[in-house]
Amino acid sequence: MAALTPVSLSPDSTPPDSPSPVSPGAVPVTARRRRPRYWRGAVLTVAGLYFLTPLISSFVFTVHVPGQGLTFAAYSGILSADGFTESLFLSLSLAAATIALALLLVVPALVAVRLGPPRLRAVVEIVCMLPLVVPPIALVTGIATVLRWGPDHFSRTPLYQTFLAVQNESFPVVLVLAHTVLALPFVHRSLDAGLRAVDVPTLVEAARNCGAGRLYVILRVILPNLRSSLAGASFLTLALVLGEYTVASLLGFRPFAVWIVSVSGAEARMSVAVSLLSLLITWALLLVLSRAGSGPSAGAPAAGAASGAAASGAVASKTATTASAAPAPVPGKE
Repeated sequence: MAALTPVSLSPDSTPPDSPSPVSPGAVPVTARRRRPRYWRGAVLTVAGLYFLTPLISSFVFTVHVPGQGLTFAAYSGILSADGFTESLFLSLSLAAATIALALLLVVPALVAVRLGPPRLRAVVEIVCMLPLVVPPIALVTGIATVLRWGPDHFSRTPLYQTFLAVQNESFPVVLVLAHTVLALPFVHRSLDAGLRAVDVPTLVEAARNCGAGRLYVILRVILPNLRSSLAGASFLTLALVLGEYTVASLLGFRPFAVWIVSVSGAEARMSVAVSLLSLLITWALLLVLSRAGSGPSAGAPAAGAASGAAASGAVASKTATTASAAPAPVPGKE
């Protein structure tokens, strides 16, 4: 009965549940302020200087000629340079074919892995990551050995014409195959990040219950949810093909990266200028892709594609690094 007994409160007393009054002289307790972390700005400043200093130095090298002053002749003569248009068109054609072949291989494989046994994911990932372990020089050595089988063992068979066709200088299919192998890690990472954000089994089951076939499910159900990831994979492959030098040079072809190095002996400033322009264009495409992937309509797959595309800066800078390493021209011989 003690719980039902009313409690009388005096006018000067404070209810038990009411907050205690604060005296006029007391200092209110506030949340601790976060100290500004100056080390973040320092790290960003050092990183910015590390990346911008070589670019600024390269730009100064292209526009400043000793004894002549400031000139933009290295940039104005790019379009009229011998072999520029042909090499660029060849690299873009190879990039388009490589993108199509890589997506044709990786997209069905990853969708099948999502629908199949989970233990196959590790197998597919290991196979796609192998090009990161195998050096390009070892890859091109193996390709050259296989190409020599044509005249050595298949010269009297119809396969000999196939060996000649894949080495056609106007469109070397062997480079498409080599670039596809090199692009597998980047394409796999970008698409895998997009597929992790999509409930593939539920989408496939719903589409199949509506009477859709397997090809229709992939083209009209799965791929629309991977648009940002597909764009990221395509961009990474494009950057890799435009900057790939080792395989094409050792096999005797002359795409864009090989052309830049070949003209560096006579036109060093022009080669560095072309490298800078290609690097800036690649970064601009990366920025556009990141902005498109961060939009509200892009969804979760865009975040994986945009983060995977950040590695393309290192891939695209291969051409600029190779060309910048060329010796500077001797004054008076330009």
